[in-house]
Amino acid sequence: MFFHIIGVEADIFKANKELAERNRMLFKKHNVKTIDVMGAIGSGKTALIETMSHLLKKRGIRVGAITGDVAGDDDAKRLESIGVPVENINTGKECHLDAHLIHHAIEHFDLDAIDVLFIENVGNLVCPADFQLGTDIRCVVVSVTEGDDMVRKHPVIFGTSDVAVVNKIDLADAMGVDLKRIEEDFRKIKPNGILIETSVKTGEGIEKLMDAMGL
Repeated sequence: MFFHIIGVEADIFKANKELAERNRMLFKKHNVKTIDVMGAIGSGKTALIETMSHLLKKRGIRVGAITGDVAGDDDAKRLESIGVPVENINTGKECHLDAHLIHHAIEHFDLDAIDVLFIENVGNLVCPADFQLGTDIRCVVVSVTEGDDMVRKHPVIFGTSDVAVVNKIDLADAMGVDLKRIEEDFRKIKPNGILIETSVKTGEGIEKLMDAMGL
């Protein structure tokens, strides 16, 4: 039974990877830059996407978004309120988005009318790491309100991401969080990886994050 379960999981991951590649080719065909934004609930994923969308729209860059949550559409409504076309996905009991869900979500978009597509994954630091969506960039976000041990507790998602973000740094002192300790933990996982400190409240690090994403 044990080996059977492993075999089933391997088939699931293989099928997801194949569909993710199909998504990737479709995005490339329509020249859409895509970013998978992962992170725990409350890390500030939506706020970062909002802020970057504002800046991109000011530059004449067309932005779209897919939001993923177990239930509800709060994040989707926030982005819709600033004029970003959004497709919301409720996963029910599933703790992550997968390539199949994204494939169906993009059927509701005119990809020729979008330059950048943000995909906000379901809020946690475990499940999304295993499921590629076909995006150009995988970004993981943690905030200082979660403590300074989040990186070493979740090495897989940081190891499989292109960009890592420590958000809400304006609260670091109040929370008693050591930013250097977070960076040291990250460097043990990805010595040459990209780690950016941000604050939506002050604007610190936002432009640097956008540069790292190629926006």
